[in-house]
Amino acid sequence: MSIFLNKKILIYGLGKSGLSSFQFLKNKNNIFLYDDHKLKNKNLDIKKNLINYKDLLKLKIDQIILSPGIDINKCKLSKFLKKNQNKIYTDLDVFYSFYKNDCITITGTNGKSTTCQLMYEILSDQKFDVKLVGNIGNPILSVRGVKKKTIFVLEASSYQLEYSKIFKSKYAAILNLSPDHLERHKTLNKYIKAKFKLLKNQSRESLAFVNKNDLLINKELKLNSFNSKIIKVDTKKKYNNFLKNVDNKYFISETNKENLSFILEISKKLNLKNNLISQTIKKFSGLKYRQQIIFKRNNLTVINDSKSTSFSSSIGLLKSNQNIYWVLGGIYKRGDKLNLSKKYFSNIKAFIYGKNKKPFINQLRGKITYQNFDNLKIALKEIFVIIKKEKFINKTILFSPCAASFDSFKNFEDRGLFFNNLIRRHLNEL
Repeated sequence: MSIFLNKKILIYGLGKSGLSSFQFLKNKNNIFLYDDHKLKNKNLDIKKNLINYKDLLKLKIDQIILSPGIDINKCKLSKFLKKNQNKIYTDLDVFYSFYKNDCITITGTNGKSTTCQLMYEILSDQKFDVKLVGNIGNPILSVRGVKKKTIFVLEASSYQLEYSKIFKSKYAAILNLSPDHLERHKTLNKYIKAKFKLLKNQSRESLAFVNKNDLLINKELKLNSFNSKIIKVDTKKKYNNFLKNVDNKYFISETNKENLSFILEISKKLNLKNNLISQTIKKFSGLKYRQQIIFKRNNLTVINDSKSTSFSSSIGLLKSNQNIYWVLGGIYKRGDKLNLSKKYFSNIKAFIYGKNKKPFINQLRGKITYQNFDNLKIALKEIFVIIKKEKFINKTILFSPCAASFDSFKNFEDRGLFFNNLIRRHLNEL
């Protein structure tokens, strides 16, 4: 029986995840809702369950469902949460307490969304009853029509895993690790611990796929023991024969080859049909604004990688393309570093934009030739001035910002769309 029945439950944070938790639990419990921000367009159901700060402190709460976006150290209920930390759960815990379906849970610093999407498409094409959920956009509790055979492909962020207590995944994968979200986790070690919560909670019959070549992952494996069977995925293994048969330019980059290596290893354990896997990969076009080739003609390729929020997420593309005009800028992530070998430096010209140029300049100075601009629009204008003079040279405009977008845009999608519109205008003028 679920532990989330006939309880007094506080749901804190009313974004997608919080609201899906509310809809799922409201008929089974006494639910109270709280958010740090004033809500727009409150329906009657939500209004009825909202509670103010003073009344909340008087209540004896059994459980707290914490939305991923809530930072326990930087929220209005910080003291309350720290006092009641043993009562904090996540929507993943709620899901697991009601359903024991097989989950393929993917985490890591980079490549999660792409790997999840491809895994989902492979399973769909092989006629599995499969749902794509989590950080990729659909909260796990929003899914309807769950059957015993339903498989979940789940993208899990460190925010989702950090406070999970009972969630278990039959298949788990940690693709890679590099410093990320340190503004929230404070230290690299805490960030790694949040990711490894996925493995820590696994049972003996579960499988954990980890990157054999990742130093941070290997270090954590040496320091701890886990119940699940650990499968080390060789991301440097060459799948040339496989890719020859596939012939998909999306998998030229090192990053996407690494994502593919996890897909193939997980597929083996699921006994999936290789010929059908090849067919799915052949037609896979990737995710919008993630290493997306938006233009390729004559001597010019344009790649929109607006989803890139760290240097590590851009490395694969920087290694895989010719004469790169690299456009980057936005809100720099604390602790992020450019770990690119010298042999690639001369192939890249960087165009840094925005108000927060200094940390990017510090990372590139003495390594890569760069110019800096007030905004993205001016940076692209300068690039196309140069391009017009170099008509016969193969070149790539790579928009891979290595930063959060909130300095000038709502999100990475908004940033990606803005870039596409600018590119369209410039191409019309060529």
